[in-house]
Amino acid sequence: RDESIAFPGSRCPRCGKAIAACDNIPVLSWILLAGRCRACRAPIAARYPMLELANAILWVLVFRAAPCWGDFLTGAFLCSAGLALLAIDADFQILPDAITLPGVAVGLALSFFSLRRTPLQAALGAALGAGGLYLLALLYEKIAGQEGMGLGDVKMLGMIGALLGPIGVLATILAASISGSIIGVALMLARGGDGKMRLPFGVFLALGSIAAWFFADPLFERYRALWP
Repeated sequence: RDESIAFPGSRCPRCGKAIAACDNIPVLSWILLAGRCRACRAPIAARYPMLELANAILWVLVFRAAPCWGDFLTGAFLCSAGLALLAIDADFQILPDAITLPGVAVGLALSFFSLRRTPLQAALGAALGAGGLYLLALLYEKIAGQEGMGLGDVKMLGMIGALLGPIGVLATILAASISGSIIGVALMLARGGDGKMRLPFGVFLALGSIAAWFFADPLFERYRALWP
C-alpha cells in the first residue's frame, strides 16, 4: 500500500480513527473490544490477535531454545519477519524489500554474536539462498517460457540464509517445497485447477524457515551420525 509502518500510527481502516494506546495492546485489546473498533464498531479481523499470539508463543519458544542472546535475537527477528511476510504474501503476493533487505543486514550483523553460525556461514547462507534460488528461477523461465518465481522470493531466501546459514537454507527449501506441493495438489483437486496455479511461495518459505531455526541443526546432526 506504500504506507509507512510508523506514521501515522495505527488506525481503523474503515473510519480512519486513530487507535488509542490502551486499545492497541496485543491480543488483550481485541478481546476487551469484542473484536470491534471503539469508534465505528467495524469488525477487526481475528487474524490480528492470531498473529500477535503466534509471535508471542514463538518468542517464548525461541528464548527457551537459544544458546545465547545473539541467537535469541536472530530467532526472534526471523519469527516476526516471517509472520509479517507470510501475512503480506498471502494477501498481496508481494514480499516487501523493506523487510527482506534489512533482514539480510540483521542476519549478518547478529552472526558475530551467535553460537550457532559464524559470519562466514551467514554470508554463505545469504549467497546460497539468494543466488541459488535466482539461478533456479532463471532456469525455470528458460525451460517453461514463463516466470515461475519472483525476485521477492529470492531476496527473502537471502534473508533466511543470512539468519540461518547454509544448512538452514537447505532445510527451509525442503520444508517449503514439501508443504507447498501438498497444499498445491490439495487446492488443485479441490478447485479443479491445473499445474499452473500460482501459490504465494513466501508463505511456505516463512513457515519452513521458522521450522528450520528449531530443527535444522538437530536433524543435520542425526543425518551426519548415520555415516561413519
